[in-house]
Amino acid sequence: MKFTKQDLLTLLIGLFLFASCKNPDGVGLDVDPATTITGTLVVSPVKSQLVLEDPANTYGLNRYPLGYMTDPTFGKTEAALALTVYPVSTSYDFGTSPVLDSAVLVLKIDTTSTLTKFYGDTTNSKYSIDVYQLANKVTTYKSTDVQSINNTLLGNFTGKLAPNTKRKILDIVPGKADTLKTVPAQIRIPLNRAFIQNAILNLGTAGTATDTKFIESFKGLYAQVNKTSSTGVGGIAFINFSGADSYLQLVWKKTNSSNGIDTASVNFPIGRMVTNATQTANVISGIAANIKHDYTGTPVQDQIATPNPSAPYSVTYLQGLAGVKTKLTFPELTNFKSTYGKAIINKAELVVELGESAPAYPFNAAQRLSLYRWDIAHQAADIPDYTTFSSSASGGAALFGGYFDSLKKRYIFIVTSYVQSLIDKNVEDYGTFLAPTSYTDFQRVPSATSAERSIIGASDATANKIKLNIYYTKIN
Repeated sequence: MKFTKQDLLTLLIGLFLFASCKNPDGVGLDVDPATTITGTLVVSPVKSQLVLEDPANTYGLNRYPLGYMTDPTFGKTEAALALTVYPVSTSYDFGTSPVLDSAVLVLKIDTTSTLTKFYGDTTNSKYSIDVYQLANKVTTYKSTDVQSINNTLLGNFTGKLAPNTKRKILDIVPGKADTLKTVPAQIRIPLNRAFIQNAILNLGTAGTATDTKFIESFKGLYAQVNKTSSTGVGGIAFINFSGADSYLQLVWKKTNSSNGIDTASVNFPIGRMVTNATQTANVISGIAANIKHDYTGTPVQDQIATPNPSAPYSVTYLQGLAGVKTKLTFPELTNFKSTYGKAIINKAELVVELGESAPAYPFNAAQRLSLYRWDIAHQAADIPDYTTFSSSASGGAALFGGYFDSLKKRYIFIVTSYVQSLIDKNVEDYGTFLAPTSYTDFQRVPSATSAERSIIGASDATANKIKLNIYYTKIN
């Protein structure tokens, strides 16, 4: 067989790469020539353990979950909303002898990103959403907190949800002909007129004298999916309250100065923009989400029921809405120096592959994962690499990784500094965690703004198992 110089060079490079690979699991990984890292490659084992997520704080979210869905792997998930309604202005005057024509609860579906507005089925499922009055004003915001309600049904929406479709509604124009206008995708729920008449219009200006007085009287509204009347696998919509597109719309008739009848309309806002005491940004107050998970009879329940870190599971699970997350440990890093010698880590990447062949609609894989660690107090803290990348002027947090690669069905995180710190024992590993996060917001706290989920390869999988690729250079 005749070899050219180029053939010999290729052969020698190939032999060098295979000789330097300490673990055959690393063979076949894609390498971008523009980012080739020199040094020896070792594929370090990663142990995984499924754990329940803590309840989420739902105060001041940029979008709120509402819906119900049944997933064959993750079971049933329900998200309901407690809504504080505010008067549009203090001492608001409904005029002389006001008589309500209609009251509609309007909930705008979030449009921040096409990947954040809805998770689940919009094609075949029918949703039935009931509205009740709160028995008490909203004062607690934990996702597991139960909000008391009065059991009289005030309103219902039944139908499919169309998060990508704008709609036309009738715009009430005082003194002029009503017109049609186009509005963002929204859920419109008609409410009982007699109730709103007595609870709001009949209060007069005294009832709206202050926000506090109105809320003490009206309490607020509670929206939840009627599981009996809904059909299909369902889904979770995300509602945006930050603008003026979610509100309680009141349309009524009143007597004018010439004893005629005028039609008027007003939108009472839901939630109130306040300054967050711990942040510089403003947040919405007065809205809370109640989230429930039921894993009965599911593979997720099987792992939760036997939380054995050494059990040989081939897959593990990640679920938003404060569902489940996966705890990672790196057993080889403790003794890395004694095994491989003193080393500089040129690059370390955590490769997380899906543990299923192809996620099926409507339960697609989470589009983004977060990776964070516990500090000594078991409080969530950033990975050093995330801190570095997020403060970078170019690329930012995207360079840290965690976004779903739909072609290769995996996620990759760059964790070079973190691995070096663990090897050098500058950082203690109290726990490292993988969890879904919103596509637009990296979160290291239980997420209430993403309902997505993923099934990923666990540490004992025969294929697609989670792995830590370390490129290092040995030093004296």
